[in-house]
Amino acid sequence: MSYQEIKNKIFTKTTAKRTIFFLLGDIIFIIIACWLSFLLRFDGKISTQYFPMIKGFVGLTIPLIIFFFWLEKLYAISWSFVSISELFKLGRAVIISFLLIGTTIYILKIFPLFEGFPRSIIFITAFLTFLLTGGLRFSKRIYLHQFQRSAPRGRSILIAGSGDAAEQLVRHIITSNDSPYFIIGLVDDNPMKQGILIHGIKVLGKIADIPKIVKKLEINELIIAMPSAQQEVIRKTVKLAREAGIQKIKILPGTREILDEKVSLNQLRDVSIEDLLGRESVKIDTQAIKNFITGKTVLVTGAAGSIGSHLCQEILKFNPARLIALDQNETGLFHLGRNLNKEFPNIAKNFEIGDICDENKINWLFETEKPNIVFHAAAYKHVPVMESHPLEAIKNNVFGTLTLAQAATKHRVDKFVLISTDKAVNPTSIMGATKQVGEMICLWLNKKNITKFCAVRFGNVLDSQGNVVGIFEEQIKKGGPVEVTHPEMKRYFMVTSEACLLVMQAGALGQGGEVFVLDMGEPVKIVDLAKEMIRLAGYESDVDIPIVFTQMRPGEKLFEEILTNSEIPTKHEKIFMAKLSNFDDQKLIQGLEKFKQALDKMDKNSIIKILKEIIPTYNHET
Repeated sequence: MSYQEIKNKIFTKTTAKRTIFFLLGDIIFIIIACWLSFLLRFDGKISTQYFPMIKGFVGLTIPLIIFFFWLEKLYAISWSFVSISELFKLGRAVIISFLLIGTTIYILKIFPLFEGFPRSIIFITAFLTFLLTGGLRFSKRIYLHQFQRSAPRGRSILIAGSGDAAEQLVRHIITSNDSPYFIIGLVDDNPMKQGILIHGIKVLGKIADIPKIVKKLEINELIIAMPSAQQEVIRKTVKLAREAGIQKIKILPGTREILDEKVSLNQLRDVSIEDLLGRESVKIDTQAIKNFITGKTVLVTGAAGSIGSHLCQEILKFNPARLIALDQNETGLFHLGRNLNKEFPNIAKNFEIGDICDENKINWLFETEKPNIVFHAAAYKHVPVMESHPLEAIKNNVFGTLTLAQAATKHRVDKFVLISTDKAVNPTSIMGATKQVGEMICLWLNKKNITKFCAVRFGNVLDSQGNVVGIFEEQIKKGGPVEVTHPEMKRYFMVTSEACLLVMQAGALGQGGEVFVLDMGEPVKIVDLAKEMIRLAGYESDVDIPIVFTQMRPGEKLFEEILTNSEIPTKHEKIFMAKLSNFDDQKLIQGLEKFKQALDKMDKNSIIKILKEIIPTYNHET
């Protein structure tokens, strides 16, 4: 017998026991309610002539009430988590059943058994039944709330937030037998909630009062239960908690993860760098994306990478007709296939191993699959590596893009979305320059008016493979030092989910020839990122974990540019359209021919010269 079968068997037995318990309890309390109603009606003295009537009344009442309780699923509730919803169901079942009971007795009053039946008995019994059966269902929760909370157990915690998520978390903690927490109170900035009680737990003040509350009440940990809060509020809460000396800070996930209204301790996780440095989300027109994706065949290149894999996942949420995931990473594609087939079993998919530079393979794939939409995420992205391998950067980022874009035009693809980078703006690196050439190729082929081409630029993705966050994590685990290239280096950051939604939004918005740019807010100093990650790991920078400054690597900038002065606003507040300046089609075509010659001769030295001819703003420091 498998683990899952054993688990299901145990669950079934537990459910059956609970159902039998409530069923027997209801029968006993219905009998008591019927008997008590007669006692109350006749001032404690029931004449023997009413005994047959009581028996008949009980015999009629029990099956009808049990039937309506079953219809309302009152035998499938969780004893510890019974709520106001179950109370409404109970009241509805009692009212309907006793209306039917009253009607039946009125019809049967011609028979001796119910002749002269006191009508007030029906109302009294209904009230007592509701009281007793409701008390049975709420008894465990009342016990846990009133008695088990009386003696502190577990770690003393403060909860930030008092909304729906916080209420559910409080309820879960106080009704859980094995909870590691004892709730001292809550804090919330809403003035209407100051001093109120949530399941007996008081809102002690505002978020700014955290240091004072922690000092006064000796609190060990903080839980942030504000899944819809803005990033600035999260950062402020964490900062105040740290100032108060709290090291253990946990947070509930975002709203999309708790839409099933089931908040539990299992969902709590440690505060991450994404929580503190992630930007405020851009409002996305999901209906426009749905109209764009649903029912279409979609090809994603670089599908096994950080952006590509998450993009595949987001695309499948909008129910395409078919997804083609292309990558040359066999292992990555294998794992992607397993995950996506498990999560989206009913959508057709093809996980294709292949190189975007393989013209025959690409044309065969377009001919066979006939994609309507292409998201091109395949690229070499590491700046220092591409400085050492310029021929590979040209081969993949330029000619790989050209091969895909020409195949898209040849096979009349509807839309082609290139994923670009902030490093393409006034590039100083070979990687950034090749990405701008990729943008130029798309805009050049867009002029053929067959396929609509557009590009999306964004900054660093916090949780992508090989990003600075992952590097710092490894260095912190080893005890340091954490290596930062320059004390003034800054970067823009975003999370993968936002990057992918932006790419999809661009595809929906694009009418051809656009380079979309995201206003990513304020850039973050890399040294501040390092210090924050060290604090999150429970250490102090330059005390427990040293920070050392190395030197800027080839092709790196101190500050990456996202927006220049030539961007055009769109209907989305944080999304702009950039225009490529000094873009000459003939120079591009000539440059591509020169690149081919350099590749044939393996001539690395010519690459920078050719890039400067194509991109006047390319400033490569040798």
